[in-house]
Amino acid sequence: QVQLVESGGGLVQAGGSLRLSCVASGTISRINDMAWYRQGSGKQRELVASITRDGITVYADSVKGRFTISRDNAKNSLYLQMNSLNPEDTDVYSCNADIMSRRTLRWANYWGQGTQVTVSS
Repeated sequence: QVQLVESGGGLVQAGGSLRLSCVASGTISRINDMAWYRQGSGKQRELVASITRDGITVYADSVKGRFTISRDNAKNSLYLQMNSLNPEDTDVYSCNADIMSRRTLRWANYWGQGTQVTVSS
């Protein structure tokens, strides 16, 4: 069984910062691409940023220069440093990862439960 658990969300004033974390646990053999997505009420899910195992990153235009995605392969962890937050960043942020099971040696895509980020004006 594989689980992704996010933490670090909360309420912050405009201009402030938050750091999200996501830890993968369970029968994990290998993790390839990891990503952060966000989705607000009535809105489509949006890719915020992604990172390959080798550290190649991609960002949504709306967060370039403000957010930084990183990972620690030894800790099966993913991070999102969010700076200069504005009310438009208010959403539920979810972690996503492609993980190979140590038990079955098969790849599958997993989602975390999401963490709420609220930015007040």
